[in-house]
Amino acid sequence: MGFDIWEQYREEFPVSQNLVYLNHAAVSPLCRRSADAMRWLATDAEEWGSQHYPQWMDCYNGLRYAAAKMINAAPGEIAIVKNTSEGIATVALGLDWRSGDRIVAFHGEFPANQYPWQKLAAKGVSIDWLEASDPLEKIEAAARGARLLAISFVQFLSGYRADLAAIGAICARHNVFFFVDAIQGLGVFPLDVRAMQIHALAADGHKWLTGPEGCGILYIQQDRQDEIEPVEFGWTNVASHADYGKRDMTLRSDAGRYEPGTLNTIGCYGLRASFEFLNEVGVARIGEAVMARSAQVAAGALAKGYELMAVRTPDTGSGIVSLRRGEEDMRMTHARLRDAGFVTAPRAGWLRVSPHFYIGPADIDAFVDLL
Repeated sequence: MGFDIWEQYREEFPVSQNLVYLNHAAVSPLCRRSADAMRWLATDAEEWGSQHYPQWMDCYNGLRYAAAKMINAAPGEIAIVKNTSEGIATVALGLDWRSGDRIVAFHGEFPANQYPWQKLAAKGVSIDWLEASDPLEKIEAAARGARLLAISFVQFLSGYRADLAAIGAICARHNVFFFVDAIQGLGVFPLDVRAMQIHALAADGHKWLTGPEGCGILYIQQDRQDEIEPVEFGWTNVASHADYGKRDMTLRSDAGRYEPGTLNTIGCYGLRASFEFLNEVGVARIGEAVMARSAQVAAGALAKGYELMAVRTPDTGSGIVSLRRGEEDMRMTHARLRDAGFVTAPRAGWLRVSPHFYIGPADIDAFVDLL
């Protein structure tokens, strides 16, 4: 008899020996492979300095390749960035905006996918605000005449998962640049930038990818890169950066043009290992497990009199479940659970619960018993 996915991979997450970790929508524990990869580099640098520097540099391409494989992109469409915010800002500030341009955006977004677009008001750019759960007909009506649409794959608080394929088709019909903040869905649910017609997306490694903080990816479709000027400019944006004697400022021909200097090499080691690990497990399989565990959380909470922030369906559910009950202070509930070894997050009056694929059904049963 085969093992369930959580049994098969639980040892890849040593945190399971200490906690029932239900907070992957905030900062995830590192998977063992990511931690091992960073330990290797730290030891190598400690004992050998930069003697093996060419091997370090190979890691960058390895990360681009593994990330591209997960989203069906080309490695040359992947830039390595510090975080999701940097990726979003690169697109928002790098496009040549004109007064009168219009953006379609959505209420309830994490600030990283709101502030950069709002900042464009100084250039005469307006925003039409919708709800992520609005009917596709309403989204299409707003998209007509817009220049860009920006949405999260999964909303950080409600857990609502957008139909990226349908929204991408809308954007394609109306020649709208389609940007996705992918951080709350990448690594859990299949994401195909070609099939979904996504022009750009950004994500950090420290949530569902189970990688380190401070290292992420920015995807920009190859034929749209010339539209987005690098807003940070340093020595590695240029094609001849490996020749220190040159002063030719011709940009790199791929997404490396958005990398202005030395990268977070140890973070790249960890994030590459995370991407490779999750690609090996299989994102579709991970998504099935995450949906099962989050559905178990939702059912258990409802049975104990809690309300859910969003109605869950197989198409719109995610790994995020936000719940509350009456006058109960969810910050106190969070603290009580934390003291019992169950890690969640208090968010805006709700208790946000976000289990990953290595969490077992018995863990969720124990959590529900403590609600």
